[in-house]
Amino acid sequence: MEEMDTSGRSKFYFGNCAKCSEEVHGAGKACRAMGQIFHETCFTCCVCSQRLQGKPFYSVTGMIYCEEDFLHSGVHPSPEVCYSCGQLIEDMVLQAHGKSYHSACFHCAVCRRSLENVPFTVGTDTKVYCVSDYHKVKATCCAACNKPILPTEGCTESIRVVSFNKNYHADCYGCDVDFV
Repeated sequence: MEEMDTSGRSKFYFGNCAKCSEEVHGAGKACRAMGQIFHETCFTCCVCSQRLQGKPFYSVTGMIYCEEDFLHSGVHPSPEVCYSCGQLIEDMVLQAHGKSYHSACFHCAVCRRSLENVPFTVGTDTKVYCVSDYHKVKATCCAACNKPILPTEGCTESIRVVSFNKNYHADCYGCDVDFV
C-alpha cells in the first residue's frame, strides 16, 4: 500500500510527465529519460507505441523511437557511413577527426589494434594511430644516430635537444669538435 500525504496524493511525487504534462505519482510508475520524467505508460515509441523503459531508444527532433523503428522504418536521419570500410553503420558510431567508424573498423593504421576506449591520435595524413605507433612513425630522427627520438617507456612525451636546427637524443648530443 502506498503512503499518502494529507491531500490524498501519493508521497512519491516525481514531477510532471514530459509527454502528457500530468503529475507523475507512485513508486514504480515513473521513469527518467533524457533528463525528463515520464509515466512509464507514456514513455513509448512514437511509431509502434512499444513501452521503452529499460530498452534502447533514440530521440530525433523530439520524437522517441524504439530501436527497430529507428533503424528500419526510414525515420532515422541520414545514415552514418564508416570512413574505413564504406558500409552503413547500424550500431554504435565512433567518431574521430569528424569521421564516423564501426567499432571494429576503428583501429591503428600501423598495428591494427582496436582503438575503442584507447588513447589515439590523428596524423597529418588523417590516419588514426595508437600513441606508441604515432611516435614511431612520425617521430623526428636524431641527427647523430639517425634513430627516431621516442618517449621513454611509461612516458607519452619525448625529450630531445635542438641545436642549430637539428634534433638529438639527450644522450647523443655532444660536441663534435676535437680539442688539441
